[in-house]
Amino acid sequence: MSADLAAFGSYGWWILGLVLLGLEVALPGVYLLFFGIAALIVGFNALLLPAWFGWELQVVSFVILSAVCVLVGRRVYSLRRTGEGSSTLNRRTDRLIGQTARLTEPIQGGRGRVAIADGWWTVQGPELPAGSSVRIVGADGSLLTVVASEPAPQARAG
Repeated sequence: MSADLAAFGSYGWWILGLVLLGLEVALPGVYLLFFGIAALIVGFNALLLPAWFGWELQVVSFVILSAVCVLVGRRVYSLRRTGEGSSTLNRRTDRLIGQTARLTEPIQGGRGRVAIADGWWTVQGPELPAGSSVRIVGADGSLLTVVASEPAPQARAG
């Protein structure tokens, strides 16, 4: 086995790295990316230091670099997902928080409706008549939580 690994040298690691990166594109997931990067780094080191970088050290380096790449990659991806600048691209209701709107249907029994831009949204909040201005303070799925943003219109005594 050692003769097989030694025969490929740095080119074998480069081929393995490129194959793993290619599989990363074709298959779902992210882990093959890190192993492909580790293989390319080992191949580069084997090219620069062929006499000193024997096959045993190449295999150990690949294992260590793979672990480091996976740990660093997981940290980067988790920061991107939960970071300060996390995107609301696929969470449309989160983008509505803080906006004001007018009730198109009164809130009765805790539920009502508002029209915002090109959509109708169900809201929950305090009892308010249609036409009241509300501010969106939260979202749970497609249900928006609202509070009155100005005093509710008073009914005239007549």
